[in-house]
Amino acid sequence: MVELAGIIILGIIAQWVAWRLKLPAILPLILIGLFVGPVSTLFTDHGEKWIEPIWNGEKGLFPGDGLYYFVSLAISIILFEGGLTLKRSEIANVGPVITKLITLGSVVTFFGAGVAAHFVFGLTWQVSFLISGLIIVTGPTVITPILRNIPLKKDVSAVLKWEGILIDPIGALVAVLVFEFISVGEGEAYTQTALIEFGKILLFGTTFGFTFAHALAFAIKKNFIPHYLLNVVSLSVVLLVFVESDIFAHESGLLAVVVMGLVMGNINLPNLKELLYFKESLSVLLISILFILLAANINIQELELIFNWQMVVLLAIIVFVIRPLGVFLSTAGSDLKFKEKLFISWVGPRGIVAAGIASLFGSKLLANGEPGAEYITPIVFTVVLGTVLLNATTARLFAKMVGVFLTKSEGILIIGASKASRLIAGYLQQNKRHVVLIDNNQSNIDKAKKMGLEAMTANIYSDSLTDNIELNDMGYLMALTGNSDINMFAIKKFKDQFGENGSFRLVTGDEMNDPENNPKEGLFSHTDDFIKLMEASRKYPSIHEIELKDKEHYEGLIEITKSDKNMVPIFLKTTSGDLKIIPSFSKEFEDIAEGSKLVYLGKMLESDKDNTGPHEDN
Repeated sequence: MVELAGIIILGIIAQWVAWRLKLPAILPLILIGLFVGPVSTLFTDHGEKWIEPIWNGEKGLFPGDGLYYFVSLAISIILFEGGLTLKRSEIANVGPVITKLITLGSVVTFFGAGVAAHFVFGLTWQVSFLISGLIIVTGPTVITPILRNIPLKKDVSAVLKWEGILIDPIGALVAVLVFEFISVGEGEAYTQTALIEFGKILLFGTTFGFTFAHALAFAIKKNFIPHYLLNVVSLSVVLLVFVESDIFAHESGLLAVVVMGLVMGNINLPNLKELLYFKESLSVLLISILFILLAANINIQELELIFNWQMVVLLAIIVFVIRPLGVFLSTAGSDLKFKEKLFISWVGPRGIVAAGIASLFGSKLLANGEPGAEYITPIVFTVVLGTVLLNATTARLFAKMVGVFLTKSEGILIIGASKASRLIAGYLQQNKRHVVLIDNNQSNIDKAKKMGLEAMTANIYSDSLTDNIELNDMGYLMALTGNSDINMFAIKKFKDQFGENGSFRLVTGDEMNDPENNPKEGLFSHTDDFIKLMEASRKYPSIHEIELKDKEHYEGLIEITKSDKNMVPIFLKTTSGDLKIIPSFSKEFEDIAEGSKLVYLGKMLESDKDNTGPHEDN
């Protein structure tokens, strides 16, 4: 009981430390696992571990194969949660790159790392290629925390995120085929077995995942599942899919749950966000437990095997030769710039799937007397720990060195996807600005997406937005909801992360009546609240531009919009095309050059009858 409670407590402490230091949680988790496991044997009275997951095969927290069953089920939940976050819209520009990374890139890693392991450590070809198959994977549990802390171009983040999730089942599949090769033997028997297993994994993995995803989505949409049971029913279905698929085709469960998550994540489900929040919390707990258990399960003798120069050489080859080679071959001919390819080459940390399956296969082959099997688990764990430590500590600095770090975030995050917000977002998008709308009203989000806008259903009271790597380039925040409390909360909570260049909100009714106390973050003018904005967008759903002569001309037009309830000033467009958000202190702009333009929503000014802007019919 003490050990189980201790693992959970230590795991959450490690997660908190990782959050404070902005590191992937896997780093402190593995270090804690090694400390309470193999390292603790150096100073305990009888040379025993403080935490022993398996002891002599039958004792400990998980006797027999219990640990590996738990690891497999936990990984299935983690990968399903990762699949839920994958949106097809993210990869419109980089889909072919991701496909090549998880295919051609995997081939390069498999053969390159296999050859390196064979010649550096002198292992058999079979064991060498099993190790290389295991380290194909990167994994969302380590990629995502790194990307959260680095403002990057959306395409670069999407490539790394999708690769990390989709490559997990591929690495597991390759490792299974090599394991079968070692277990069955070489020659015709293996070739036939491998082809059959490969076909079965693809068939049952994709079929189970696709079928159950649509079945569960149908049940959710038809309200066959009560709200209070939604999360636990979804969890049980994930486990069912994983186990059933695995029964029909060994190791196909990982592919099944990724496919299931991917399909459900791209279906318009009313409760998808709630489901995602639950799975995220569960994944944090499972990851905390898993890494400590797997690291604690390593023996001190295994660590001594790789505490040498050969491990340093192998790790260097993987990081500095194999990963860049795979990335540059996979991205050849793409729109990615050289510096972006270089950064993707640098970020390739290994994760939970590699560690989990290495422990499973390593112990099985060791029990069967396979030569060199004792190297499998410690080598893979060292690659995981080494790549995570390297990327976690240097990724941000490397991004700045190669020039992919967004020094000034120009994206605009709009809280609220009402009709007026959609019109404003449409204008911004036409002017080449990355804009994202968020709202908890699914109808508003659907209308935004029909206009071709990037929009997501979200609850601003949740922490999930701060973890969303697609919002890394947000530098401006506009709170445009009809609820003043929500607008104020959004400014308070997100201004540092998403509003570093400016955070703005609509003024309240009380603030309109007291212009002397106009808030610094007020939007447009002190006469423009949500009601006026919505009324203007309802009657005149268009955005217009009018050319300015000088500052006095600008101030005169602002006064006209204040006196007309059907006009709302939004942006000042400079002669170079830059857009400046108009604050409620609308006279604060000092320099307004001739040729600049006032951008406004609503009724067209008499002097501007020839110009039209974005228009929404609904």
